[in-house]
Amino acid sequence: MIDYELYCRIKQSEAAGHSAPQIARALQLHVQTVRRWQAQEKYVRSQAAQVPRASKLDVHKPAIARWLETHPFTAMQLWQKVRERGYTGGYSILKDYVRRVRPRNLEAFLTLKFAPGQTAQVDWGSFGSVEVDGTRRALSFFVMVLGYSRFLHVEFTLGQGQEWWLGCHRRAFEKLGGVPREVMVDNCKTAVLSHVPGTDPVFNAQYLDFARHYGFTIKACGPGHPQSKGMVENAVGYVKKSFLGGRQMGGFAELGPAASLWLETVANVRVHGETQGRPVDRLPEECAALLPLNPVASPAVRTLSVRASRRCRVSIETNRYSVPTKFAGALLTAQIEGAQVRFFTERTLVAEHARSFARRADVENPEHVRELEERKRQGARQRLRLRFLELSPAAPAYQRGLEERRLNAGHHVATIVGLVALYGAEAVGRAIESAHELGAYSSDYILNLLEQRARDLPQAGPLHLTRADALAALELELRPPDLSPYTQ
Repeated sequence: MIDYELYCRIKQSEAAGHSAPQIARALQLHVQTVRRWQAQEKYVRSQAAQVPRASKLDVHKPAIARWLETHPFTAMQLWQKVRERGYTGGYSILKDYVRRVRPRNLEAFLTLKFAPGQTAQVDWGSFGSVEVDGTRRALSFFVMVLGYSRFLHVEFTLGQGQEWWLGCHRRAFEKLGGVPREVMVDNCKTAVLSHVPGTDPVFNAQYLDFARHYGFTIKACGPGHPQSKGMVENAVGYVKKSFLGGRQMGGFAELGPAASLWLETVANVRVHGETQGRPVDRLPEECAALLPLNPVASPAVRTLSVRASRRCRVSIETNRYSVPTKFAGALLTAQIEGAQVRFFTERTLVAEHARSFARRADVENPEHVRELEERKRQGARQRLRLRFLELSPAAPAYQRGLEERRLNAGHHVATIVGLVALYGAEAVGRAIESAHELGAYSSDYILNLLEQRARDLPQAGPLHLTRADALAALELELRPPDLSPYTQ
């Protein structure tokens, strides 16, 4: 049972648009209790609540209240103290009572007001994963909120690395046509390397150079105090609830146009609860006060030191990118941009590829391996020539004859060497000598010689008869032929 004051606070939070879990956390109630009282049209005190039951703790409640006013004792500490005073009841009854009567020391916050063009707050948001290049990648989005107008800029990315961080800043400035005087950031590593409470933050050197290039000042919120940039914190939640909530995720390419349409038709034309004005109406005044945009775009890249493998590959985010063969095993510098990957040795560009967001893909430039393939082909031709020259002493002269009379002399040499597997090295060597004597320079002549010699049968020897009956059989009596038909 809750009292009337708590019931009113539930109803006020509900009218402000807070959900039941949020109200339960704020008021330290069970979520089912909040939902039950949200369903009540008015506060009704039950008869059981009008006459509270007596409890063993009643005599100790004044002492508990005094102790809590002097020090924030835990319920277990208070249980030990009342047991010393003779309390014999249970711990859970005391814990429930302490939860109800403990003074709530809520942290107070100032209402921040910003001049036009003074500040912008930026942060990352994450929301599940999205399909890209045949795989699924974690989905992130960059949010920038201008302090005066509350104008919202959102860009979806496939990571939160330095290249995305700087690129999103740059594109937001280009869209606004200017730069705010200060940018408030969280203590993410792309902006702040370290921030010990009570000391100045140590900013990321690349982000610091980026800020100097565009002329804005980086302002980091205190460690453990994200509420100091509450505008962008609320904006991240607003994007998740209003734009991403319930959306059927298609491909990554669909999110950019959809987000732009949502910003133009919903986010930046609504009446903001804090300023009571539309961001799009307050934007011109803010843009007029922004710093001028540097016409030279600052590079938005992430730099890594990498080493190429013996297979002329460099691994980036599980994907392999090719480099020219002469850089196999070399130490290179990789620069990763939103859609490009480049490799340098000192200041010389070695290779450039379109960035792949697949997993374990092999991205190859055919020009990088062409030199190696040509060297391998030359080596194979050289080994083939040596095998040909070993077949016969006449092979060098025969090769010169092929080169003088045939445009494709290498093809004929390879064909002749291939005949060794069918006819043997000795037979092919003899055929080369015979063809050279005849002046027949072609693999076809060699093949014909080999086939003819393979078909030649041995000549028959003389017949020797040793038996008498066999010799007698050879003594035949033949009648003289009749030549009369010829005389007629």
